[in-house]
Amino acid sequence: MSYLISLFEQHSYLILFTGIFLELMALPISGEFLMSYAGYFVYQGKMNYFMAILTVFLSAGTGITLTYWIGKAGGYKLIERYGKYIHLGPDRYKKTAGWFERSGSKLLVIAYFIPGVRHFTGYVSGISKIPFRKFIIPAYSGAFLWGICFITLGKVLGPQWEAFHQAASKYFIVFIIVLAILVVGYLVYRFYKNQIKDFFIRLIKRLMNRLKTIRATEIFLIFLTLALIGMVVLMLGLAQDYLDNEFNQFNEIAEYMIQSVVYRNWMKGFLVFQSTIGLASIVAVTMIRIWSKGRNRGLEYLLLGVSILGVKPFHDAVTKAFLYLQSFGFVGKYHSANFPDINAMIIVIVYGACLFLLMRHATIKYVPIFGPVIGLILLMGLAVVNIASSHILPSDIVGGYVYGGVWIFFNFLLFEMLRLVLEKYKIEFD
Repeated sequence: MSYLISLFEQHSYLILFTGIFLELMALPISGEFLMSYAGYFVYQGKMNYFMAILTVFLSAGTGITLTYWIGKAGGYKLIERYGKYIHLGPDRYKKTAGWFERSGSKLLVIAYFIPGVRHFTGYVSGISKIPFRKFIIPAYSGAFLWGICFITLGKVLGPQWEAFHQAASKYFIVFIIVLAILVVGYLVYRFYKNQIKDFFIRLIKRLMNRLKTIRATEIFLIFLTLALIGMVVLMLGLAQDYLDNEFNQFNEIAEYMIQSVVYRNWMKGFLVFQSTIGLASIVAVTMIRIWSKGRNRGLEYLLLGVSILGVKPFHDAVTKAFLYLQSFGFVGKYHSANFPDINAMIIVIVYGACLFLLMRHATIKYVPIFGPVIGLILLMGLAVVNIASSHILPSDIVGGYVYGGVWIFFNFLLFEMLRLVLEKYKIEFD
């Protein structure tokens, strides 16, 4: 490895081009390693950022184009005869081809980010007879995005590159996939805005009409139950990682990325939403809206009160459970005594309960659509600011959000079941 690094220092662009090209020919070479290391060189001033990206784009474009035409010319017989030499036997070919059939050529864009798939996308595309004009745009777009992501990753990590490479690559890939989904969603909305608006308006009206029936309420309860189960599973997973003290790497990467890339001074404005005034204001607005609704006010006030006042006892119970497990030797040491963060739990519970009740009484048709989105932006903004401006660990905040989510969904489910009983016996709880 030291020899390869020394060689890379002497012939950076040539090694980068050759390595990416050979990987896309299906040789066992780590393109992500080469690109992120090139990004590290960019940070050191040994390589040019745009030239490094251009090198990756030309190399990946050349490699995937060549493999496309090899697959197109040789067909499936090529796989049967020579596939074993590049670890592309008939079984692996069928799996990759099945992925293409299900996903379509447009998802070639993200194929580069999937180990075990990008090596064979060119061959499989050619063998599958995908027209070159349909292949070239997503394939080259994916090559460009792939290069930008990992060159930028190495540049951003800078001196921390060697320590964070493997884990950061994993988290960065997840981030890029989420970002790609958001970009695609934005483009779809941009070009089909009117159709999407009409669809959601019809959907909301239909849901609101159906929720007036007992059967619809039962369906709503099923969704709440599934959401609660999902949150409990996530909670248990975090608990296991906490007990095994496996958050260190996540915390280091998250803190470094937030401090160097995400956080900006203007984001301090989010802090007003976790102040006493901010929390009291949203609770007051919710209480006024419940009062103006005039039906089952007592039940909804009770939901709001139990959700908020119960957060401290629930947090104490979780903490005692961890201490109890520690006494039985489940963990050697805690990574933090603040897990899950109580302030994060309060924030997600207060805003979650208020948003839920405000959406229930919303008269503006767009509130059920944009309300959850605004809530997520608020939670992410507060998480970034707290990590950047305090000593709270990222894992503690994530734990607070997840454990708070469990508590609030439990209350939603409990009170919706109670509401169902009251409606069945026509009891008003004002």
